[in-house]
Amino acid sequence: MKQKVFSLEEVLDKIKDGQRIMFSDRHGELAADEIIDGMIKKGVKDITAVAITSGQPGMGLGRLVEENRVRRIETSHIGLNPTAINQMFAGKLDVEFIPQGTFAERIRAGGFGLGGVLTPTGIGTMVQEGKQILFLNGREYLLEKPIRADVALLRASKADKAGNLYFRQTNHLCQDYMAMAADLVIAEVEELVEIGELNQELIHVSAPVVDMLYVRKGEKRPMHPNWQRMIDKIKAREAAEA
Repeated sequence: MKQKVFSLEEVLDKIKDGQRIMFSDRHGELAADEIIDGMIKKGVKDITAVAITSGQPGMGLGRLVEENRVRRIETSHIGLNPTAINQMFAGKLDVEFIPQGTFAERIRAGGFGLGGVLTPTGIGTMVQEGKQILFLNGREYLLEKPIRADVALLRASKADKAGNLYFRQTNHLCQDYMAMAADLVIAEVEELVEIGELNQELIHVSAPVVDMLYVRKGEKRPMHPNWQRMIDKIKAREAAEA
């Protein structure tokens, strides 16, 4: 069986300046934090990032943005990252906004060898600028081109030593699509188990498409205060209504 568990140094050796990298990042949570730490220490720069959001200050992809390591980002949301907003308006960060459903479908198209996807989403908005518009059955559609990357940096809740990945609940995001749409797939893993211990029904990404596993050394980063305050408010309201 091919060895798939690697050290952080071995993983970082595959990450270079100027690469196009997909990140499992949802507002800074669920990112491959320790690999991102290593990227910053290594000095990786000029990244084109593909992620659902641009993270938050001090969290996930947001840390690379703060360090001015990202030159372009293709994303659905940067609203919780004031650094990204400021860099965009200053002309230091090139941002392509992609509706979230279209974001997932373009990555899926890249992973499955499709020439693109047709969607009405974005017609009549800035999203359609520079894109081909097609007419089908009396309706306008945008031709959205597939997205691929040099590297996908995933965050798996659990993996076995063969490379099969499991994502817990919303950690799933569209990481399975990303795994199919990158030349090199690296997963930062919270828990590593032996082959056969991972329930086949819980496998979201199969081993053959995963190239490298890195087992996290530290604990999960604390939740961002904005999210913690929101959760506290919800719990307080539920307690009052009980």
